[in-house]
Amino acid sequence: MAFGIFGLALLFALTAALYASVGFGGGSTYIALLALADLDYRALPVIALLCNIIVVTGGTARFQLRGLIDWPKIWPILLLSVPAAWLGGRMVLEQQSFMLLLGLSLAAAGVLLIIEPFIKRAGAGEPHNRRWTGHRMFAPTVGAGIGFLSGMVGIGGGIFLAPILLLTRWSDSRRIAATASVFILVNSIAGLGGQLMKSGLSSGAEAVIAYWPLFVGVLLGGQIGSILASKALPEIWIRRLTALLILYVAVRILWV
Repeated sequence: MAFGIFGLALLFALTAALYASVGFGGGSTYIALLALADLDYRALPVIALLCNIIVVTGGTARFQLRGLIDWPKIWPILLLSVPAAWLGGRMVLEQQSFMLLLGLSLAAAGVLLIIEPFIKRAGAGEPHNRRWTGHRMFAPTVGAGIGFLSGMVGIGGGIFLAPILLLTRWSDSRRIAATASVFILVNSIAGLGGQLMKSGLSSGAEAVIAYWPLFVGVLLGGQIGSILASKALPEIWIRRLTALLILYVAVRILWV
């Protein structure tokens, strides 16, 4: 392992701290770091999804306590995304196909991180774009597509969902962040379930035991990040730095 397990755990903790401060889980960056570390590609989604769950559970609870989760409005997004994430996790992919899909997903995620501030400004000013969100199939379709991809590659999906909701003026930015947090949590659980059914519970247990410092790292980093990280570094720089890492890994994967 290029970084060493404890060096990788430190990077995971930093990632969790940065993402927790802006309401995301960090799945795209965990995947990127794991890919750089040359782990078995079959273990990547399991580790990244479990890390997602650890980080966003606390964030989702905080959003709920602050009354920012609008459950009647969120459930249509989750309606098809949860089974789709489970099905995505169940998909058996050859290494070449998985790495191609992962590289393209990371490239898209990196670009979205860079342009999201512009999307946020474009979506500001009006409360709701009913041309899109008023259609009854808008939320289930978006949720299903992102959920399926999330389950396959081990990315929680919030990094794709949030820009879409911002651009369509689905709600204000705080409630969109809360929605993304819930989306990441439930789809990471569903995707992890599909991954474990595919690889077997024993394989999942082996990954947890072998890479336990990573899970401790994200647990500590997520807690610290929710308190301190957002005060230490502006959100725009958090997004730019993580976008550069994700794009770098995407280019490396796709170039090979």
